[in-house]
Amino acid sequence: MTDFETILYERPADKVARIVLNRPEARNAQSMRMLYELNDAFDRAAQDDSVSVIILAANGPHFSAGHDLRETDALEVVTEHERVGTWCGFGCAGAQSQMAVEKEMYIGLSERWRNLPKPTIAAVQGKVIAGGLMLVWPCDLIVAADDALFQDNTVSMGVAGAEFFNHPFEVGVRKAKEMLFTSDFLTAEEVHRLGMVNHVVPLDELHSHTLQLASRIAEKPLFALRLAKEAVNVAQDNQGRVNAMQTSFAYHQLCHSHNQQVHGMIIDPGFMAKTFGTKAGAGS
Repeated sequence: MTDFETILYERPADKVARIVLNRPEARNAQSMRMLYELNDAFDRAAQDDSVSVIILAANGPHFSAGHDLRETDALEVVTEHERVGTWCGFGCAGAQSQMAVEKEMYIGLSERWRNLPKPTIAAVQGKVIAGGLMLVWPCDLIVAADDALFQDNTVSMGVAGAEFFNHPFEVGVRKAKEMLFTSDFLTAEEVHRLGMVNHVVPLDELHSHTLQLASRIAEKPLFALRLAKEAVNVAQDNQGRVNAMQTSFAYHQLCHSHNQQVHGMIIDPGFMAKTFGTKAGAGS
């Protein structure tokens, strides 16, 4: 199927759909167009009764470099696209516009994908940075290549963590703090030990191993899979995940507002200068 610009939609096996990030030249940085196309692809797979398991993969050496900080038409794409939620205020003044966009596109989509009524598996290689975690963490299972590296560098941007703040539930409280405070990468083996990743495999076996796992799961009755997934998600939510997510998102927006007032942009200009050699940018 070729009706997407930034992703591929594949049927690699019976009862299995695979969505592939396909901006390798940009290290699969997530433009708003890519996020909407991802959502459309997830909807296609979720609504297809012949699909029981959904794989999320990526072309190129890296899974995702996070949000596309060089995107120039983000607001236009969000404004013109059919809403996936009920949030509004995309063209409003002050902090409202930025918050509305992130409520819709970042935490909104990540939460939606987490609760898809079918099992999802992320197949991850190379670097997974900040916004990239917001694609991986909503998935039910994660298979990582042995070269995978995971990073949240948003504190270096002057922002208190990625919008989908699942860090304490993925790696534990102590490692979550270290991850945020230092912006250091975590290796595949380290996050496997911490329980964030289900399997670590050689890079050349990533896709075959993930497909075998998906096919095994797809043999199970889909209704039972759906309810088992929902039961585990509810158990995690009852541990306080939803309140933690809402609080962190509010702090994230406060950081944007603070940076805008102090620096004239929503993230720390020092990060942009170090990363791109410029003080211009949008997103985090």
